[in-house]
Amino acid sequence: MTFPHLHGAIPALITPFRDGAVDEAAFRKLVERQIEGGVHAVVPVGTTGEVSTLSHDEHKRVVELCIEIVDGRVPVIAGAGANATSEAIDLVRHAKAVGADAALVVTPYYNRPSQDGLFRHYAAINDAVELPVLIYNVPSRTGVDISNDTVARLSDLPNIAGVKDATGDMARPSIMRIDCKPGFILLSGDDPSAVGYVAHGGHGCISVTANVAPRPMASLMEAAIAGDFTEARRWQERLIALHKALFLDASPAPTKFALAELGLCSPEARLPIGPCTEGVKPAIREAMRRAGVL
Repeated sequence: MTFPHLHGAIPALITPFRDGAVDEAAFRKLVERQIEGGVHAVVPVGTTGEVSTLSHDEHKRVVELCIEIVDGRVPVIAGAGANATSEAIDLVRHAKAVGADAALVVTPYYNRPSQDGLFRHYAAINDAVELPVLIYNVPSRTGVDISNDTVARLSDLPNIAGVKDATGDMARPSIMRIDCKPGFILLSGDDPSAVGYVAHGGHGCISVTANVAPRPMASLMEAAIAGDFTEARRWQERLIALHKALFLDASPAPTKFALAELGLCSPEARLPIGPCTEGVKPAIREAMRRAGVL
């Protein structure tokens, strides 16, 4: 299979709500703003999209809506993870059926499978659906860390295209670049360390910060990928406070607050994520000012 050229700044899109329901009009504005800001792909219904509190119908509708809005202008990487392999396969099949360019599949959470279980999980998805799959490794949330050796084994499978690595471990991209098949896609899932990840051979970042600052994040990633680390550091210094501020409260509440400050959507999150607490709002506003978006 030929994999799409997934690189650069890739926002992990929020899912806006209004009065408890998905706000499709706000989602349309948010996606258009990302494309106008020069991002290189988009990810609907990932962690930042509050996927764990969406119904299956809502999940699939958001993927379909994103593909409709994007209309081929950038790749769409559909979130499609689950802690049941059969459920993940269903979501990846849906992503393929509605025209996604790839699927982002998180390691199964809560049930904490072994490395062999993880391999079998992704191998079953690989065998069931012919769509590029990115492994999503975020042990701080899932309770399981897929090893570099398991990723390397999976990279030999025809539909396993790459990894979103949210560990913040700067040794990993170097190791995976050596051990995985040529062309294997290495994406950071950690905004503060994404410049370093690219310096070690990564190809970009699936980013929370890009929701709020798409143009600066696109510029940051483009500079880093081009090897212009003087320019990349300049952008990083402008954005580092925002990277941190968007996690001063349970994500994505700070991101939704920031976007509400810009008039783009309601700050509403879905329980158990509560509204952004008052105490962190001044720091978020200041970080937005430093990033040049407020």
